[in-house]
Amino acid sequence: MNQLEQLKQFTTIVADTGDFQSIKAFAPRDATTNPSLILKAVQKPEYAPLLSQTVKEHANLATGDIIDRLLITFGQEILKIIPGRVSTETDARLSFDTQGTIDKGHALIKLYEAAGIDRERVLIKIASTWEGIRAAEVLQKAGVHCNLTLLFSLPQAIACAEAKVQLISPFVGRIYDWYKKSTGQDYTGADDPGVQSVKQIYSYFRKFGYATEVMGASFRNTSQIIELAGCDLLTISPDLLQKLAESDAPVTRKLSLEDAQQSDIKKINLDETTFRTMLNDDAMATEKLAEGIRQFSADAVKLEKMVDALR
Repeated sequence: MNQLEQLKQFTTIVADTGDFQSIKAFAPRDATTNPSLILKAVQKPEYAPLLSQTVKEHANLATGDIIDRLLITFGQEILKIIPGRVSTETDARLSFDTQGTIDKGHALIKLYEAAGIDRERVLIKIASTWEGIRAAEVLQKAGVHCNLTLLFSLPQAIACAEAKVQLISPFVGRIYDWYKKSTGQDYTGADDPGVQSVKQIYSYFRKFGYATEVMGASFRNTSQIIELAGCDLLTISPDLLQKLAESDAPVTRKLSLEDAQQSDIKKINLDETTFRTMLNDDAMATEKLAEGIRQFSADAVKLEKMVDALR
């Protein structure tokens, strides 16, 4: 078996792309998108008609509502290919607006259901700010499953688990990027700070019995992926899925429930003050969370301009 086939024995594989035509070859169970991936996709000739058609069909709507329909269109196409769930992201500019995020989550689910898609097949992606986590808590209670993204630290993960969100996406590659830039040192294998962060979160969740799924995300190389074999899910870009499929090097389980339950990690009593203090004390997590929100917000603006240009 190649590495991708071996990895599927231990972990659910998720495709991290808006390019749904590239998904078929790798047979993932789920797929994730984000504003940057959708923006990248609609700039390709094969997806440009989807954008123009969506704008034409909903020209009487506000720009933001047209973009919501574009996201649903991509989600529908992806769900024709995969057997599982698709993640669709809320506007990053709502990252500090709890009620706005709740309203957007319900709006997106309503659009999916109007298109004949069961809400069980959709995850609403929300930034792991305190406000975003509170919004996810409300949405989950209403039967809207959430994927908390832009997650770089244990306090973010714990707050998500205690809010009973469906799934979290800790960002391996962006953590690696920060430490590599900060220290001038490269990291591989188990020494990678991004890998270590996901292992810590996985151990904490499994030791203390949280049901929230852990999905490693934002990978820079296959070494990071292989080190997290056994994680609940891993969302991987098509180029790295291809590299895994081209290698037959051995893959062994690195994360397990048994090891997690035997770890010496300590329980943290987390309230809003502790959350904000711990996040503030973590320069990497603070900087990468802010940077990620700015980046996704900027890409949302670019997408708006593309829509407006087609009106």
